[in-house]
Amino acid sequence: MSFLKRIFKSKLVKWLSAIVVFLAICAGICNHWVVSSTQSQLYGDINSLPFRKVGLLLGTNKSWHGGENPYFKYRITAAVDLFKAGKIKHIIVSGDNHLSYYDEAKDMKDSLIKQGIPDSCITLDYAGFRTLDSMVRCLEVFGQDSVTVISQAFHNERAIFIANYYKMHAVAFNALDPSPAFSFQTNVREYFAKSKAVLDLYVLHTAPHFLGQKVKI
Repeated sequence: MSFLKRIFKSKLVKWLSAIVVFLAICAGICNHWVVSSTQSQLYGDINSLPFRKVGLLLGTNKSWHGGENPYFKYRITAAVDLFKAGKIKHIIVSGDNHLSYYDEAKDMKDSLIKQGIPDSCITLDYAGFRTLDSMVRCLEVFGQDSVTVISQAFHNERAIFIANYYKMHAVAFNALDPSPAFSFQTNVREYFAKSKAVLDLYVLHTAPHFLGQKVKI
C-alpha cells in the first residue's frame, strides 16, 4: 500500500508541477500581449500626447497605511497638468464607492478642485469598481469612445488593452510611478491582473457590474 501511495504522490506532484508551469507560461504570454500591443498608445511626454476632449482618470485610494498614497497624488498631478496644458477639456473620474467611508471618485474630485480644475469640468463615475468597468462605462454610459486614460503606465497598459478590445480610440498618459520599493507589491498583483483581463475579455466575456442610464458630457 505504501508503494502505491508513493507512486500516486509522485504522479500528483508531477501533474501539479505541470499545471503550475502551464499557468506560468499562459500568464507570461498574456502579459506580453497586453504590454506589447499597447505601447504605441501610451505617452509619457505631455507635448507629444494627442488632444482628446475627455480624460478618464482611474481611481485609487487616497490614503495608504495612514499616509498619502503616491499613486493617488501622481494621478491627480497628471490630470491637472493635462487640463492646464489644453490636452483635455473635461475629466471623468472613475472610482469605487461601494463602502460608505470609501469614495475614490469624490476624493479625486475634491483634490482636482483644490488644484484649480472647475467643478463644471468634472464628471463622477461612482461605479468604476474595476478597470474593465471604468472603460466600458466610459463608452456605454458616458458615450466617450475617444479618451485619454490617466494612471500609471502599468495600469494604463491594461486599460488601453480593454479599450482596444471594445474598439475605442483611446490613448493614455503615464503618471509618475512611486519608488520601486513602494510599488513592488502592486507590480506583482498587476502581473496577474493583466492575465485576468485577457481571461475576462476573451474567455469569460465579463460585463461591468452596472451600466444604467446614459450621462451626457
